[in-house]
Amino acid sequence: MLQIRVQGRGGQGAQMAGEVLAITYFREGKYVQAFSSYGGARRGTPVSTFIRVDTEPVRERCDIIEPDAIVCFDPSLLSPALMSGAGPDTVILINSTRAPEQFADMGDHRFATLDALAVAQKNGVGRFVNSAILGAFAKVMGSPDVEFLAEVVRDVSPARKNENAAAVLDGYQMVRIKGEEGSGLVAAVATSAGAEGASA
Repeated sequence: MLQIRVQGRGGQGAQMAGEVLAITYFREGKYVQAFSSYGGARRGTPVSTFIRVDTEPVRERCDIIEPDAIVCFDPSLLSPALMSGAGPDTVILINSTRAPEQFADMGDHRFATLDALAVAQKNGVGRFVNSAILGAFAKVMGSPDVEFLAEVVRDVSPARKNENAAAVLDGYQMVRIKGEEGSGLVAAVATSAGAEGASA
């Protein structure tokens, strides 16, 4: 079973990102459980979304104790509570301009980072970083299929469908993964230059 925690602040699109992930996995034929909690119904307050994905019906109804992935929309939200239960194989995806290696003092985890705001602005979606982060998630986890994910984003986006889908694909290309050379913007530019017209 794949267990995911998504943490963000109101207005960043963290809850929508969780919903899109759940929809995508469901459309891929998986069983999905998703639920959210809120610190307050206003911008800037913490928002948490929890997702379970399996090939069998999901029977568990408790909180996620040992996450396989933690997606953090704001580095200021990284806390012992958010990181609880994370192990060496847990992916920690952070919206940050910093390199993933700079978070190594937080533990022995599979850190990955993405400057999601830069990706969002590059693709004309303002400060809504969720599409870019979804693309990065698909890359570091190896699922869901990024092209399928982009199509789901097009389906559920209330506006700027193509721009949000492009942000998914750019996030996939530009994410930086701890211990992997050539990840991030430089790799994306090199890839696009070497294979003009290739998709993400």
